Amino acid sequence: MTVRIPKFAVIDGHNDLAWACREHRDYSVAGLDAEHHSERGQLQTDVPRLRRGGVQGQFWSVWVHTDLGGTDSVQATLEQIDFIHRLIAAYPDDFERAVTADDVDRAQQDGKIASLLGVEGGNQMNNSLAVLREYARLGVRYMTLTWNSTTEWADAAVGEVTHNGLNERGRAVIAEMNRIGMMVDLSHVSAATMQDALDATTRPLLFSHSSCFSLNAHPRNVPDTILRQLAANDGVQMITFVPAFISAEYRRWEEGGSVGDKPVVTVAHVADHVEHARSVAGIDHIGLGGDFDGCPDMPVGLADVSDYPNLFAELQGRGWSDTDLVKLGSQNVLRVLRANDPAYDAFVS
Repeated sequence: MTVRIPKFAVIDGHNDLAWACREHRDYSVAGLDAEHHSERGQLQTDVPRLRRGGVQGQFWSVWVHTDLGGTDSVQATLEQIDFIHRLIAAYPDDFERAVTADDVDRAQQDGKIASLLGVEGGNQMNNSLAVLREYARLGVRYMTLTWNSTTEWADAAVGEVTHNGLNERGRAVIAEMNRIGMMVDLSHVSAATMQDALDATTRPLLFSHSSCFSLNAHPRNVPDTILRQLAANDGVQMITFVPAFISAEYRRWEEGGSVGDKPVVTVAHVADHVEHARSVAGIDHIGLGGDFDGCPDMPVGLADVSDYPNLFAELQGRGWSDTDLVKLGSQNVLRVLRANDPAYDAFVS
């Protein structure tokens, strides 16, 4: 059977396959070259569906729940990194390890999916810059400053407000990330932390998987004031597909205990967030970070990683040009990665 190659390439900012395989498959990489149904539910990610979706680059999230603390969180992060390295080795015709933008370019030319790493939570460095540096040496190219809990040095979007943003230790973490070329990821952090990080960073940063606060006042979303500053930083906001972040109606339903009929969230709702971010930050500062295998309930038309073409078709119907869709799908995040590459290369050389 011939698989039609999608017109628009995707470099996605965030996918939780590693944790899903920890939870449901004992970290097995077997069988992911076929559409896979685990005993406890269907994965949203596998090789055939990545191919159908036009995914040519993936930042694989190596996430650890904050129930795991201290050195346990570091061990679990290393297990997550190991899973991705084993995934790449298991399917060499499909995946290629990538750490820089040039690596991504080479993988694309070879017809492979460039596989990058991002740590989803500053808690996973256990407040140790040495651990942060070792993650970088293993190929991690971004770290989300918090997950859903405030750390010793940064406030989370839904965590306790302790520092009113970043404290001095937090600014030291940003400085070290800038020095070693690890991109600062502002998904999951409070608005005050977003502001402090934008003030502190000397390099372009990103939101790996966040949507727009103006359309849905969820604390995980990005206010317009921050979006405007992101453009000045030359960074990128990668729109996520999580229904509670996309739809205010869905968020209220979820907050109310998920009682009654579930509101329908569709690809059109996601396109609304993409268009809003474009209107505020500009076409050069938006991307896609689906959060597949991190949320069991995804929008109609974006059920799994094969469905990115549905979003491009929706935006084409709204008058988007091919040039702008190429920027959205891959080129904007690649620019931000490339801007951080010289520091990373100098650190690991």
